[in-house]
Amino acid sequence: MTNHIYPWQKNDWQQLQNYVAQNRVPQALLINGALGIGKQHLAEQFAHALLCEHPTAEGFSCGKCSRCLLVKAETHPDFMDIKPEEIGKNITIAQIRTLIEKLSLKPQFERYRIVLIHPADALNNAAANAFLKYLEEPTERTVLILVTHRMNKLPATIKSRCQKFTMAMPDKNLVLPWLFQQTNNTEVIFNLAQGSPLLAQQYATDEHFTQRRDCFNAFLAIAKQQSHPVIIAEQWLKLPEATLLFWLSSWVIDLMRYRHQSTPKNLYHADFKRELSELSSHINSMKLYEFYDLLLQSRRRIETQINKQVLWEEILISWAMLNRSVL
Repeated sequence: MTNHIYPWQKNDWQQLQNYVAQNRVPQALLINGALGIGKQHLAEQFAHALLCEHPTAEGFSCGKCSRCLLVKAETHPDFMDIKPEEIGKNITIAQIRTLIEKLSLKPQFERYRIVLIHPADALNNAAANAFLKYLEEPTERTVLILVTHRMNKLPATIKSRCQKFTMAMPDKNLVLPWLFQQTNNTEVIFNLAQGSPLLAQQYATDEHFTQRRDCFNAFLAIAKQQSHPVIIAEQWLKLPEATLLFWLSSWVIDLMRYRHQSTPKNLYHADFKRELSELSSHINSMKLYEFYDLLLQSRRRIETQINKQVLWEEILISWAMLNRSVL
């Protein structure tokens, strides 16, 4: 349990503190914003502060009182942390029913009772409906904090009953000094993460860099007819789907930039500029846009029950066909 926020969250924290100062803490607060900007961290800090007996002058939890020690030990009776029981799974109706049973009792302490739900978009339909019934008539001194980066996945009925708290993308000038402490490749990492600091921190690992380079080399090998799309598709089944699709899309965007600009700026993959520049000189622009459309469609399809092997084969065979007549 820490009592700090990230450098780019000062304005967000001040807004949350205004709720406290005005004694207008929302009963249901929906914190939303892009992936990787620290929404859950901010929500946890706010939750801990609301439970603390002696918050600091800046509004953080003291970390020393009996309530803070209970939070640290994960035994505070008035703090309920609701999340999927397994990574990538839904929050189930059984979890929400158990939560509602607990909320039917009075809080054990005189301060707030906090329910943190993250990611809120992981509520399945039955769980969302059960939660909505509680949301319509919440119990006393209970604050519900929902966190999501996919607002469109939440039912409109839930969104309409929450105070929306939108976190903006962080200022680059605040992120880069912080990111420089994590890695030397700050600009490349920042662009790869599309400005999301915590994603950038994750991308800064040597493993991530090596994996990205290996996949890019396979991408080039297919374009040059040096590797078979089906073989690469099978290898890619073991890799994170969303990350792979982002890499593919961003490589294509960088290629488009090279097609239209002699010295493009703001490349996603500036460390691949020699290969990208060479490849772009041989590619048909219209076919490249068609391939990009396929990638956009694949982003939607990846969340369905589609056979992932078939999906990667379709993408990589299309990429091979695109290059067959020009390289």
